[in-house]
Amino acid sequence: MSRKTQGGEVSPPKKSRSGTARGPVGRRAGDDRYERGGRRASGEPLAAAWQPDEHNAEESFRRLPPVKKRGLLSVYGWRLYAIPILLVITALVVWDTTKAGPSLEAQATNNGTAADTFGGDNEVPTDTPDATERAVTPIDAKIPTADLPPGAEFTKAGTGDFRVIPGNGPKVGQGTKQTYTYTVEVENGINAAEMGGGDDAFAGLVDRTLAEPRGWTSDPRIAVQRVTDKPQVRISLTTPETTHKLCGRTIPYESSCRLSRDGRVVINLARWVRGALAFNGDSGNYRIYAINHEVGHAFGRGHEGCLQADGLAPVMMQQTFGVNNNYVAQLNDAVPGTRDPVKADGKVCKVNPWPNPQGKAPGT
Repeated sequence: MSRKTQGGEVSPPKKSRSGTARGPVGRRAGDDRYERGGRRASGEPLAAAWQPDEHNAEESFRRLPPVKKRGLLSVYGWRLYAIPILLVITALVVWDTTKAGPSLEAQATNNGTAADTFGGDNEVPTDTPDATERAVTPIDAKIPTADLPPGAEFTKAGTGDFRVIPGNGPKVGQGTKQTYTYTVEVENGINAAEMGGGDDAFAGLVDRTLAEPRGWTSDPRIAVQRVTDKPQVRISLTTPETTHKLCGRTIPYESSCRLSRDGRVVINLARWVRGALAFNGDSGNYRIYAINHEVGHAFGRGHEGCLQADGLAPVMMQQTFGVNNNYVAQLNDAVPGTRDPVKADGKVCKVNPWPNPQGKAPGT
């Protein structure tokens, strides 16, 4: 009868001629000293006492299960796939970091800022931050009559500082509520031809416009007076690049604005030279409109829409962009956070540069 071992099956030992069974190499059968784990007599060497004979050992070896060859997958398992994937992800992250766009600070510097701008032809409040502090999200609102008309060339960027055109004048208007003092200023870098004949030509048109009976002084509450120093209102002819920095560009069309933080009325040189499509090439009336509209913000007036179809547009309508309420409302509605008083009701007016086109006192 055979018995199971770790190496396979081993046959029982054969008996010797003397009648005593002998195991391998002359050991007596039944002597448990030679069994695996058996006792050991004193003086015997510390050696394995039990061994299969050569024949059985060879047979046992043949019956051992074959040794399987281990491949890379069996050795490394899921790591074999994970390591290359991690390397690829790391490379992509490094590449994406090096290709990233400009920082938020750089974007703010490039885009400028504006608050409550109603499309740029407007008043910018006193608490508006500087142009480089907050980025403005550009909008996609293509309004045909808001485009800058073709025409003469103009200086794109000046020095960023202004010179006051010297001059003082008398008080014009009753001013029962307030007399507004003003200066006339020009950004350095603008040439005489662009102003319409030089400093005096620009300042003279401002003076005549504000003193006109159809202008703001037809309201008995308002009076104006030109000064050279410490004005309440600074009427400044400004290059487009400086205008963008001061006013921001929430709407991507050339426009003017009023900055309440320093009392500056910014008249955009691009519009001064080219005018607006709604005025159909009448640059003289457009310039009067630009002065009256932006100074109207300094007098506390807000925007208005066309009140009567085919009537004269209010001077506080954004005629730079058009005289169609649908156009102006669409443009302003695209600016987040604005409170647009213009309703898209289909009314279309005629251009008008004057606050009081009839030249009559209010209430008469």
